[in-house]
Amino acid sequence: MTGMTMVQALNAGLRRAMENDPKVLLMGEDIGPLGGVFRVTDGLQKDFGELRVVDSPLAESGIVGTAVGLAMRGYRPVLEIQFDGFVFPAFDQIVTMVAKHHYRSEGRTPMPMVIRIPYGGGIGAVEHHSESPEAYFAHTPGLRVLTPADAAEAYVTIQQAIASDDPVIYFEPKRRYWDRAEVDDVSPITGDPWTSRVVRAGTDVTLVAYGPMVRTCLEAAAAANDDGVSCSVVDLRSLSPLDLNPVYVDVRRTGRCVVVHEAPVTLGIGAEVAARVSQECFFALEAPVARVGGAFLPYPPNRFEKHYLPDVDRVLDAIDGVLAL
Repeated sequence: MTGMTMVQALNAGLRRAMENDPKVLLMGEDIGPLGGVFRVTDGLQKDFGELRVVDSPLAESGIVGTAVGLAMRGYRPVLEIQFDGFVFPAFDQIVTMVAKHHYRSEGRTPMPMVIRIPYGGGIGAVEHHSESPEAYFAHTPGLRVLTPADAAEAYVTIQQAIASDDPVIYFEPKRRYWDRAEVDDVSPITGDPWTSRVVRAGTDVTLVAYGPMVRTCLEAAAAANDDGVSCSVVDLRSLSPLDLNPVYVDVRRTGRCVVVHEAPVTLGIGAEVAARVSQECFFALEAPVARVGGAFLPYPPNRFEKHYLPDVDRVLDAIDGVLAL
């Protein structure tokens, strides 16, 4: 076990994937000598060369379009979109070509591609640098969507995403880039990344989250425990496919559910989770499923993001709300 930040874990995971498969290559803006804005690819061009770690032009649509051709020829491109808000110039390529080509070719041509996107707020960034666009991609058939919650998950799931023959949108919670965790960087990679995982067991309320909000929910659960309320925390991890069986099992025990994410509550991932939990666990629920998320407005200037982003207090208010019913 090695203590790593999420940035270091992603770097190590990319390195291991490149060592294991010469068809894996990286593309993106400033990912070469600079190592990317967040230094996730630091040192990789030096060690693997400019043909496998490609500094691309400032053209997200061109990056994705080029990767489509590479994937069709048997390569496994891993693309970096510098910030979440910059993915939209490539949106057409992703939803009309990347997501549909395997289906369109009747399974003859897979599309093994990973699109890495730092997402979410909490770092005081400027406009277009703190978006949460995950629902767009989770809503698109043909795409898999993953988001790790900590360094240990990042190290494993980035390699599993690269090994997938389906295209994967890989959302990295940038506010957790510098959080440290113990990472097993020696054992073989095992497990199924497309499943949810219970990261804390409780008896009174089930908290469901993903990406940056998993830590927030764990902190809220610890605070609630001090007041005698026992909370489970379930990390969805995969947003498409969405594995809710562990959530159903937990909610049938606790009778109460709160779903938390940074993206706006309106038509977000939490709406799908709440609807399916209400359908599958109707007779076990003691209160309606509550949702905590961002407001339905453009991401605010960085001085006001603390008022926009869900925090421990807002999660605790939601816990109190479902317990009062």
